[in-house]
Amino acid sequence: MKNDFLMNDFDEGTGGMSQMLPMIIPEGEMPDYSLNSKKLNKTLPVLPLRDMLLFPAVTIPVMVSRVKSRMIVDSLEDKRDRHILVVSQKNPEMEDPEMEDLVPFGTIAEVVRLMEVNDDLVTVILQGKQRAELTQLTRTEPYWMGKYRLMEDIHPAEEDMEYQALTELLKETMMKQMILQGDTPKQFISSLMKMTHQEGIVNFACTYFPQTMNERISLLMLDDIKTRAFQMLRSLNKSLAQAELKHEINQRARTDMDKQQKDYFLQQQMRVIKEELQGGEDAEIEELEKRSLDKKWGDDVQVIFEKELAKLQRMPSQSPDYSIQTQYLETMLELPWGEYTKDNFNMKNAEATLNKDHFGLDKVKERILDHLAVLKLKGDMRSPIICLYGPPGVGKTSLGKSIADALKRKYVRISLGGLHDEAEIRGHRRTYIGAMPGRIIKGFLKAGSSNPVFVLDEIDKLSSDYKGDPSSALLEVLDPEQNNTFHDNYLDIDYDLSKALFIATANSIGDIPAPLRDRMEMIEVSGYITEEKIEIATRHLIPKEVENHGLLKSQVKIGKRTIAALIQGYTRESGVRQLEKAIASLLRKVARKIATAQDEGEEDTMLPITINPTDLKEYLGSPKFLDERYEGNKNAGVVTGLAWTSVGGEVLLVESAVSPSKSGKLTVTGNLGDVMKESAILAMEYIKSNSKFYGIPFELFDSLNVHIHVPEGAIPKDGPSAGITLVTSLISTFTQRKVKPNIAMTGEITLRGKVLPVGGIKEKILAAKRYGIKTVVLCEENRKDIEEIKEEYLTGLEFAYVTDIKQVIDIAVSEELVANPIDLKKHLEDYKKSINPSNSK
Repeated sequence: MKNDFLMNDFDEGTGGMSQMLPMIIPEGEMPDYSLNSKKLNKTLPVLPLRDMLLFPAVTIPVMVSRVKSRMIVDSLEDKRDRHILVVSQKNPEMEDPEMEDLVPFGTIAEVVRLMEVNDDLVTVILQGKQRAELTQLTRTEPYWMGKYRLMEDIHPAEEDMEYQALTELLKETMMKQMILQGDTPKQFISSLMKMTHQEGIVNFACTYFPQTMNERISLLMLDDIKTRAFQMLRSLNKSLAQAELKHEINQRARTDMDKQQKDYFLQQQMRVIKEELQGGEDAEIEELEKRSLDKKWGDDVQVIFEKELAKLQRMPSQSPDYSIQTQYLETMLELPWGEYTKDNFNMKNAEATLNKDHFGLDKVKERILDHLAVLKLKGDMRSPIICLYGPPGVGKTSLGKSIADALKRKYVRISLGGLHDEAEIRGHRRTYIGAMPGRIIKGFLKAGSSNPVFVLDEIDKLSSDYKGDPSSALLEVLDPEQNNTFHDNYLDIDYDLSKALFIATANSIGDIPAPLRDRMEMIEVSGYITEEKIEIATRHLIPKEVENHGLLKSQVKIGKRTIAALIQGYTRESGVRQLEKAIASLLRKVARKIATAQDEGEEDTMLPITINPTDLKEYLGSPKFLDERYEGNKNAGVVTGLAWTSVGGEVLLVESAVSPSKSGKLTVTGNLGDVMKESAILAMEYIKSNSKFYGIPFELFDSLNVHIHVPEGAIPKDGPSAGITLVTSLISTFTQRKVKPNIAMTGEITLRGKVLPVGGIKEKILAAKRYGIKTVVLCEENRKDIEEIKEEYLTGLEFAYVTDIKQVIDIAVSEELVANPIDLKKHLEDYKKSINPSNSK
């Protein structure tokens, strides 16, 4: 019956929160909420409330304004018994409700106080005592009177800990809800925190917090207070969750609104500032569009530019992507699309420029002039990719600048040494933070033209790791068939590199990957011999360093003999970098001398300062390198070889010796690499297989230990070019014949005795001249290398070209025995006796 009433008779739409807050009485002034039912009248005045419902143990203020309600209050004013039945109207708008218009369930309350607001309005303080059901309205005039039935509450036991915890939880949840609402007075919340009356806490929550009248009535109809508390807590938690969600949404919306307002004001300020400075964003976009009209790019690039520009127009200026997009468009506009400098086709001028900047390097200069001649005749040619390789300090990098000057082209250089990130070549995609074009595109941006001379320095020093292989990215750059459509990840548009003249430099071609090496024309820039270094120092290095040190050409004189002594005693290299440093050190001492003389007023008496070879020790200290000279041929097995190192040519002495033994072991020392150790084994096997030809008893190999040593053991040595030197040394040792004086050799051997060509001939010739060698033994196939060296640089040298090791022995080993030769036959007899002692009798 009760459920039917709730579902069918009550209008849900009339529910709502109380108009006035319930009152919280301090604990010390807590009223007596108990009811003496025996003293109650059978009928009581009935006070209908709008949108309110009173619970026992709750005190609430009620505004009384209806005439009948005022009459109830007036009738109680002089009475001692002030109990009334408080119920709720089904329809709050009804002014004079009947029995069917009232919710029959209510609370017996006592009117404890009356406060007149004005003639038409009185505030009544009601204290709820006990639940009751209105069974009949006995009259409706002059006010409502009715019969009732008391409803008993089921109270939990005093020791019920769960009920105590439940009421505390209810109180905490109510406070959270009130704080979240933000419109509850702080004093009210503070009083609620101090509240300890458990039934009062439960019924207070039921009075104040339910959202609808139906919920209040359902709670009032529950007899068990503990059940009522559970149900109230469940409802309160649901309400709190909704309130928290609303609060969060409201805060988020408020934050967004505040941010939008802040952004709006900042945008307005930025717009005004931009308008003052450069005409605003529209003017900036118009400027970009205007600049694009002058670009010589193709229609496909124009379409991409317009698309990216439209994207910028749609983008808010405060967006982080705005500056990224602007930078990308700026990069597109700054690139020299189709812009070329005019080449200088004057052949004589180009040759003069190259000769002025660099002495020697005839082969390289001829290659550049050949290219210029073809370009002049044809008018258009894909530029070749040139790789200059050779030892440090020979002018590979500076040669690129001279080529640019000769062609009147822009010059760009990038260093690839230690580069290990592929993105450094191809650029980063724009999706990455801090993306930028690769070094190739940056080079063209710097040059301002699409046909510069582009030097890729130290291409052999590229490395790779997990970020990619830069050498693979260079394949597209250095392939004339592909580089007209080079794709940079940042630009994301094909760019034509084919008109640029790429020049790569390297110290060792062995460190360049084969696919990359295959795409380049390899040109060797060999080391300088002493005569070339003297000319370079006289023409270029000394004038340059004189100017760098604040000196005048007339103040110092350095002759060629002094330069030669400087080269021999203080530098040891293929290039001239160390020579330049030595000249700079020398001129610093000269500058100090002149500055001191100026202080003392003696400058005029000492100028010009002439530096002779004997003065070098005073200026630079003792020579760093001793004068290498041939040491003679007194000992067997000592042969002079020639070697190539990264810093130029070197003399390589090879020594061999034998000692009695029963094992016949070969020992090799001198910090040799695997290839050179294999050459020693190969030389020994060749002699064993041809021992009869050289008159060496075969049994001798089992009776002697052979030791091969290459002096300067701290210096690593490797390579096959000492093959013929090793064979010559061993034959000299086994036959005790002298090696002819002032002779040096270089060449690889095979097991059959064939002599193979080797590299680095020019550097080796320089070492031979420095060592005082007169005759150089070479492979026949190395004749072409000698022919490329100018005749004046070969003065004092004779060359013997061979194809077989027997020719080497005929040329290098004389028939004359060394002084005090070792009697190897006696070694052999002693060996036989040790094997068969009976033969000694």
